[in-house]
Amino acid sequence: MKFTELNLSPELLAAVERAGFEEATPIQSETIPLALAGKDVIGQAQTGTGKTAAFGLPMLEKIDATKRQIQGLVIAPTRELAIQTQEELHRLGRDKKIRVSAVYGGADIGRQIRQLKDNPHIVVGTPGRMLDHINRRTLKLGTVETLVLDEADEMLNMGFLEDIEAIISQVPDHRQTLLFSATMPPAIKSIGVKFMKEPEHVKIKAKEMTADLIEQFYVRSKDFEKFDIMTRLLDVQTPELTIVFGRTKRRVDELSRGLEARGYKAEGIHGDLTQQKRMSVLRSFKSGQLDILVATDVAARGLDISGVTHVYNYDIPQDPESYVHRIGRTGRAGKEGVSVTFVTPNEMSYLQVIENLTKKRMTALRPPSEKEAFSGQLNAAVEQVGSKIAENGLERYLEVADQLLEEHNPQELVALLVKTLAKDPADMDPVNITPERPLPQGKKGFGNKGGGNRRGGNRSGGGNRGREGGNRGSGNRDDRRPRGEGGNRSGEGRGRDDRRSRSEGENRGRDERRTPRSEDSRGRSGNSADRSKRQSGDKKRSFVIRNNQD
Repeated sequence: MKFTELNLSPELLAAVERAGFEEATPIQSETIPLALAGKDVIGQAQTGTGKTAAFGLPMLEKIDATKRQIQGLVIAPTRELAIQTQEELHRLGRDKKIRVSAVYGGADIGRQIRQLKDNPHIVVGTPGRMLDHINRRTLKLGTVETLVLDEADEMLNMGFLEDIEAIISQVPDHRQTLLFSATMPPAIKSIGVKFMKEPEHVKIKAKEMTADLIEQFYVRSKDFEKFDIMTRLLDVQTPELTIVFGRTKRRVDELSRGLEARGYKAEGIHGDLTQQKRMSVLRSFKSGQLDILVATDVAARGLDISGVTHVYNYDIPQDPESYVHRIGRTGRAGKEGVSVTFVTPNEMSYLQVIENLTKKRMTALRPPSEKEAFSGQLNAAVEQVGSKIAENGLERYLEVADQLLEEHNPQELVALLVKTLAKDPADMDPVNITPERPLPQGKKGFGNKGGGNRRGGNRSGGGNRGREGGNRGSGNRDDRRPRGEGGNRSGEGRGRDDRRSRSEGENRGRDERRTPRSEDSRGRSGNSADRSKRQSGDKKRSFVIRNNQD
């Protein structure tokens, strides 16, 4: 369906055309008519399917720009998603002169208060900071006509239910409510019953969203083997833009530093970074200055990054829904993508549950050998030489080139050039990543045991793709860190808002200071003597990543 068939005003159609959109996505074509008719809507769809325009266009259509009051409210789980939603609504509503403000933690609360005093038409924000403004009486919601809960399942996973209910209690009962969620657990359905009026249900199947466009692989390996296997896969698969997911902040820090030590252009994002640093890293990744972004689940939530060809799940996620969110970072806009998930032997039951959710069986991937990785490096170097020659601009160097050709063997000169461009595995410093505690067995929602020997047959390490701001302000931050992010106390003084995340390792005394006695760590200890002999024999420096958080 074309946007011109959706009964939108000329101003909004012009904004949609400027954005380069013609055909509405399934979630847009089904949601927009219902929302324009004033219906409450529950939409089940993934990130990257056009949800913002699905709720944003009807909201913008209904707003009276002559009234200087808040008429639309959007609650989002993360700062990144809040910022991106605010930016997109601003672009779409510019011709109608609709003002949109965002409130979120990690930014100057004083500046946000000044923006709210200017009476924006729409406010987008995270639950903690939004509730803080309500308590300060700097955010008054008595004139809200449209309420949107975006990525509601993620907000519930983070423990924001109480905050959401407190915010909704401040919004008039005669409002329109639009709720979007990738999954539909009972808690989400109860919100629909409690806060919505006969909602219409719109469901975009996961198969339509991701499975057909993403090749999904898994690698069974012990924890201490993952890093070397992943770098070999990077060399063989030669992705253009890659996101690597780690379970904890420590993991993200160590992986990003280790990848950088191996010569990859990589940086990490997680909840302990300042907003300025996070935005700087994301700009570098989007512009191509970085090839690899390492992230926790929550830090990457809602990121709108095009061109991601590969997703590597260095740690299998703790809940199957997060897997769907992760791989949804690739395979967008009709382009193919590749996902690779690393699974330790005692985590195979988690893999089974993920496959049941996605209704797609992952293909076992054989770890590439060192020789195959080096071959991948050589191929990349040859490709790089070809592209550099095509750029021209070599005239100034031809005289020196002739001199070198007279003095040296041409084959040796070319070999030297390739060597400078390729990363020889034999010359790389060893990188040791701190082992993490294995995921618990028998967790609710997952298979009880094993599944470790159910797989047969491996596929080689291919999976080649088709080519294709400021420091934290003096004001208070979002007082409760989302589960998976952790972070320091905000100082806002609400006891319930200092919850800590198990998944991000906030209980450091138990989860980060103690080396887990898992099968992976035992395997690591058992081979440490042999590795030590090899390293001392080669007289190499061991690049050991550690990030003390005690």
